Amino acid sequence: MTFVLFSFIAIFILIASAGMLMFYREAMLQRLTQVVTPRKEKRWSGFFKRDHASASIKAVIEPFEKVLPKSPKEVSVVEQRLIRAGLRDESAIRLLYGAKALTPIVLCVAVVASGIGNFMGYLMALAIGYLAPDFWLGRRIKKRQMEIRLGLPDFLDLMVVCIEAGLSLDYAVDRAAKELNSSQPEICDEFGLVILEQRAGRARVDAWRNLADRVDIDVIRTLTSSVIQADQFGTSISKTLRIYSETLRTQRRQRVEELAAKTAVKLVFPLVLCIFPTLFIIALGPAMLAMMDTFKKFLG
Repeated sequence: MTFVLFSFIAIFILIASAGMLMFYREAMLQRLTQVVTPRKEKRWSGFFKRDHASASIKAVIEPFEKVLPKSPKEVSVVEQRLIRAGLRDESAIRLLYGAKALTPIVLCVAVVASGIGNFMGYLMALAIGYLAPDFWLGRRIKKRQMEIRLGLPDFLDLMVVCIEAGLSLDYAVDRAAKELNSSQPEICDEFGLVILEQRAGRARVDAWRNLADRVDIDVIRTLTSSVIQADQFGTSISKTLRIYSETLRTQRRQRVEELAAKTAVKLVFPLVLCIFPTLFIIALGPAMLAMMDTFKKFLG
């Protein structure tokens, strides 16, 4: 009788535990769904709002694109600059020319609204409005190149780890681009294009040379030459990449030391022109005034 009672209690506890586990699991899933789903909806709604806003901006700017005359050679140069800035959309060049036509008009309206309605004001507004998109594009290119330059050593280190783990060069580039996409999106984007070109049937040498031409910075050109030579002569690619990564870090440290050494020379001009005259006035000013009063008394 005691054994039957204990068996009944044990079975009851097991059934109750299973029911509670299922209940809490369902409740947990509902809570997770309530927490995760609004974020996704919010994220996608924000994405559609941004997409709608960008479409509205394009609808406003693109009609002005045909106002400015342009030659095919100029268009090819502008397209190359846009690619270096990371703007590969087909409408990017139309937006740029539209901005170069619309910005001077906006600045002229601002000049009229401000009350500076002279010829020089309109001339400056037209010049600044026409050149402002080019300046913005140049700053974007320099910023992207600097981020690629700073992120290249980390990318090469991860490539070395992947190659030494047994991956080939192409798979190492692909894996490094996927792993560092959140921290180094610019350089991962460029190397992702290299992988896509190779998958499309282009030779590795041509894909890496296109990378050097597309980015147009010295560190990428040197890396491309090193990889091509290592591939052609059969040398160790991992050793080449490790040495080049250490060289890049050494060059960065030397660059910082050079800038620090130039600081003392650059401080001479503010000291001589701004700080020293003020110190002389404070230190010698009262004495000079006292001497002037003394000379006035003696000289009558």
